[in-house]
Parts: sequence; structure tokens; C-alpha cells
Amino acid sequence: MNAVSPTGMSEHDPALPRLCARVAWRLLPLLFLGMLASYLDRVNVGFAKLRMLSDLSMSEASYGAGAGLFFLGYILCEIPSNALMIRFGARRWLARILITWGICSGAMAFVHSAGLFYLLRLLLGVAEAGFMPGVLFYLSQWFPPGYRARVTGWFMVGIPLASVIGGPVSGLILGRMEGAIGIEGWRWLFFLEAMPPVLLGLMVFFCLPDRVENARFLTEREKTLLITHRVMPDHAHVLQGIKAALWDRRIWKLGLADGALLLGLYTIAFWMPSLLHDAGVHSLVRTGILTAIPNIGAAVAIMLIGWDSDRTGERRWHIIVPILIGALSMALLPLARGNLTLAIMLITLANMGIIGALAPFWALPSLLLTDTATIAAGLALIGGISNLAGFMATGLIGWARSMAPGSWGIFVIFAGFVAMGAALVWSIPEVAARADRDRT
Repeated sequence: MNAVSPTGMSEHDPALPRLCARVAWRLLPLLFLGMLASYLDRVNVGFAKLRMLSDLSMSEASYGAGAGLFFLGYILCEIPSNALMIRFGARRWLARILITWGICSGAMAFVHSAGLFYLLRLLLGVAEAGFMPGVLFYLSQWFPPGYRARVTGWFMVGIPLASVIGGPVSGLILGRMEGAIGIEGWRWLFFLEAMPPVLLGLMVFFCLPDRVENARFLTEREKTLLITHRVMPDHAHVLQGIKAALWDRRIWKLGLADGALLLGLYTIAFWMPSLLHDAGVHSLVRTGILTAIPNIGAAVAIMLIGWDSDRTGERRWHIIVPILIGALSMALLPLARGNLTLAIMLITLANMGIIGALAPFWALPSLLLTDTATIAAGLALIGGISNLAGFMATGLIGWARSMAPGSWGIFVIFAGFVAMGAALVWSIPEVAARADRDRT
């Protein structure tokens, strides 16, 4: 039996797949580029540290603490940002996020002390807060439930591709721009990679429609078809939505589960250049190229898992199995010390599992929750809770590497946290029930 919207219209209307594909081609390129820029600005600090620490006389622990301050600013402003997006509209608010984070990221080129590094990382988190949950909420207002995992995958493929593109580019900038007009290569890295989000912010402001109703590229019939499959916006009950999200156990479990995933994701993303260095890779250009391999695998995984999850209507196992594969691969990383081939293989499997699970995972909140304000607040709360893991990953590994340089044993502990994410998803019975309803 076909899934039916609250208005009685079938989600399997023959016109819907073609319409959703056209909407995706219209909206996703800009949003995908924004996601790519977001993660590029997060992980380029991992490349900059290869030269920045000695120039600023910073320790590994100081770097870890400073890199983690990004997440503190992000966490504090996540829910307010999503609430303000509902108030001001997606076009204005997402443009504001992109432009301000580009400015903060570019300002990193002028860092001259550990204190200024800390401040700018904190401000970068404040500026970027709300981007990913804001986009996910925005997409939930355009696409029916049966399309959301694959759409989420198309959007979030920017996470691994940021490293596919950013790794080689960052390595080239560090290597080729070092000393240009008397400026260090890592300063050029921050300055040049800050330009894309500012330009994207201007494009979003002028090109992105706020909602289905004012999309000029759709006919009235097409607008009606999309509107029947969404939860209607509720601008008047934002505070009630925030309260409902805060009291929802499922949201807290999803936040902790995503935190477990991000702990693994950021552990690899922030420290992959150092891992490769420990495995015998000392060329910055070669380091940048090798970081692309695990992320190409992750890009393929997130697309395929998201597509298959929507095709089958199954969510739970499409999340749990990849997480467990990623956790096991992380746990085995200490065995690869000094073995470059094995290290690349395990990092690739870990990335494929952890990032691949994100597409069906982020389709869950808009399926489990019912009203718009709660969905928006829930997405932001999940993001806020989960980004505590980013702070933990950078701080704890920085401390561990200072205490025991070259130690890879911390990955076994973090792999256990990643595996706990699978258990948390399993503990939400509504996930299985929702999947069963999607298949009928």
C-alpha cells in the first residue's frame, strides 16, 4: 500500500519523483557547496597546525583546546540560530551564516598568539552555528519523507568531499605559498579558503527561495503537490517547539548518538595528517593527496546508503551496521602504526561507516517529530549535543598526544564511543516502527 500524506495524497504520485529531482537540482548545488565549505573551514586547521604550532610556539594540547573552542561557540548558538532562521527566513539567515563564518575564518590568517587563536575559533563556531540543522530543516519543508535520506546524503556528501578537495588543495597552498610576499603558508591557507563561503552567502541571498510558496521555478500545481507532503510552518510557536524538543528523550538519544559519530569523524578529520605523518608520509603534497582516498570512499558510501534506505524504507539497520563497521575499523588502527597501506585501508573503512550512516540518521528527526517548530528545535538540539563530541575529540586527542607522543591507543577508546552510537539508535523503538510505516 502506498504511503499517504496527512492530506490524503499518495507519496507515490507518479509526478512526484520527477518533481523532487527538479527541486533537488535547483536547491542542492548551493547547499552542497555550503556544506563543503563548512567542513573545509573546520578541517583546514588540521593542515595549518603542521606549520602553525612552531610559528606560534603552541603545544599539541593548546592546539587541541583551541580547535575545540569552535564547538563551544557552535553548541551555545545552535538552537537560537535555528529559531532565528524560522523568524527571518532561510535565504537571509543561511546567507548571514555563510558570510560571517567566512569573515571569521579569514581572520585566522592574522593570528599571532594562542589567545587570538582561541578567540577566533570560538567566534567561528558562533558564526557557523545552525548551518547544518538549518539546511536539514529547510529541506524537510521541500521533500516528502520517502526522499529525505537520499537528499540528506546528496547534501552531506560535502563532508567527505571537503577533504577530497580540501586535502590536496590545502597541501598545495601550504607547500607552494610558503613565504610568498613574506607570509607563511598556513596564513595563506586560512585567507584563501575563507573566500568561498562569503561568495556562496551572496549567491544564497540572491538565488535561494525561502519556501515552496514563493519558488518561481514551480507551477502552482507543483507547489500544491509539495506542500501536501510537508508539515506546515508554524512561526508562532517557536518557544513551545524548543520546550517540546528539550523534553523529548528521543532527541537526546539522537544527539548522543550523533555525538558518538562525530567523535569518530572529527578524530579522523582533525588528526589524519598527523596519522599519515606517523605512518611515514612527510611530504605535505602527498599528505593532502592521501587524505582524499578515505573521503572518496565515504562520499560513495553516504550516497549509496541514503539511496538504499529510501528505496527499502528501512532506517535502523542502515544506521547501525555502518556505525559498527566504522567503530571496528577505528579500534584496529593501532595495528597499522608504521604500515601506510593498512592505515589508509582502515581509515577508509572507518570513514565509510561513520559518514555513510549520516544520511539515514539525519532523516530520522523530521520523521519522528510532527510539528515544524519542534522539528527545527530538535534538529538544532541534536546538533548542539553532538558537537560536544567535537570539543572532546580535539581536546582529548591533543592532550593524549602531548602526554604520549605517537600513541595510537586512544583510537580504541574512541571506537567504543562510536559503537555506543549504534546502541543508542537501537534503543529508540520508534525508529523501527517508522521504518515499517514507510514501507507500507
